[in-house]
Amino acid sequence: MKAIIEVAKAGSAARSARQQVAAYRSGTPPDFRLSFESARSLFADLTPARVDLLDTLRRVGPCSVYALANAAARNYSNVHTDIARLEVLGLIERNEEGAVSVPYEAVEIRVPLAQAA
Repeated sequence: MKAIIEVAKAGSAARSARQQVAAYRSGTPPDFRLSFESARSLFADLTPARVDLLDTLRRVGPCSVYALANAAARNYSNVHTDIARLEVLGLIERNEEGAVSVPYEAVEIRVPLAQAA
């Protein structure tokens, strides 16, 4: 399963829902979808440091935020803040022991360009 993060126009939620229902009916786990109204809002939430954290966490596997900060060679407080936001966005899960993990095999970021006139 992968996470698809995209810039999508308002009203595209119905199309996304249809795709997820079709995937579910075919027996394939549906991809996680996260939509933003603009590239500016997407990149405000999904900063390069946060994308790097997703990559590091996927590489090291489930761990504490402290262990992740050490693995990423970053300040614990900043990593804690980033993990909290990624968890709210649904890109990170936390287990009963408090370890965080990335439940996706891949993350795709889709930013459409303006149509040529």
